[in-house]
Amino acid sequence: MPELPEAEVVARHIRDRLLGARLADYRVLRDDIVREGLNSFPWYRGATLESVERWGKSVVLAFSGKEHNRYLVAELGMTGLLLFEEAVVSRTKHTHVKLCFEGGREPSLYYWNARRFGRLYLLDQAGLLGFTSRRFGCDPLAVDWESFWQILHGRRGRLKALLMHQQVIAGIGNIYANEILFAARLHPHQPANRISKARAQVLYQAMQAVLGQAIAQGGSSIRDFVAPDGRPGLYRHDHRVYGREGEPCPRACGGSIRTRKGERTSFYCPLCQSR
Repeated sequence: MPELPEAEVVARHIRDRLLGARLADYRVLRDDIVREGLNSFPWYRGATLESVERWGKSVVLAFSGKEHNRYLVAELGMTGLLLFEEAVVSRTKHTHVKLCFEGGREPSLYYWNARRFGRLYLLDQAGLLGFTSRRFGCDPLAVDWESFWQILHGRRGRLKALLMHQQVIAGIGNIYANEILFAARLHPHQPANRISKARAQVLYQAMQAVLGQAIAQGGSSIRDFVAPDGRPGLYRHDHRVYGREGEPCPRACGGSIRTRKGERTSFYCPLCQSR
C-alpha cells in the first residue's frame, strides 16, 4: 500500500483542487526525505502547478517557472500520503514536507510517511525521463492488449510476480495482484508464458476492471491510506480474496481461500484458480 488505484485517487484530488495554483512557500521537516539532485526547492517557489499525473505508484507534480519546467515526484512507498490541510490535523507526527499554495482551492499540501520508505524527488526534464525509464514499466490501464500479450508470452516467471514487477508492469502490488488473478481464475504461481492467449485476454480484462473499480471507490484503506481530503477508500469491502484466508470462496464453488507464502503472501481459491 498504496498501489496504483490509491496513487490515481491522490493525483485526481490534487489535480482537482490545486491545478494552476502557485507554490508560495515550502517547509522541509526531514532533509533525508527530499532528493534534490541538481535541483533544489528554492527554484519551485513562485512556480505554477501545471499538471498532476500518476506513474505506477508515484504521483508527479509538474511546475512551470520563468524559464524551465521542474517536477516533484512523490514516491508513496508503503505508507506515504499526500494530504490537504483538513486531513493532516491528526497526523502531524510523521509530516515531513509542507507545500504552501496560492490560487488553488487548498492552502497547503503535506507529505506524510510513517515508515519513511518513500521520498520526494526534485527533477528536471532529463532527470524525470531517466527516473521513469528506470523505475516504471507499462501502465496496466494504458497498455494495449497485444503489448500485454507479448509481455506475458515472453516471460517464464510466475504470473503474480510478473504482475507485481514494477519495471515491467507499473503500479500493481500484492493486494490487486491477488484480486486480479482471482477475477481471471488464474493461479498466482502459474508460469506466465504457459497460459493460453484466450486466458491471457481474460487476465487483461480482469486487470483493467479490478483497477478501474478500485479507483471508482477511492482505493483500498487497509492501514494508513486515505485520500488527500482524509476520506478512506471503500474498495477494501469488495476484496474477494485478499485478507480472507479460511473464508469460503465468494463464488460458492465449495473451496475456501488459502494462502501461500512467498516474497508476498498469495491469497487464492484452490478450486477456482487451479493451475
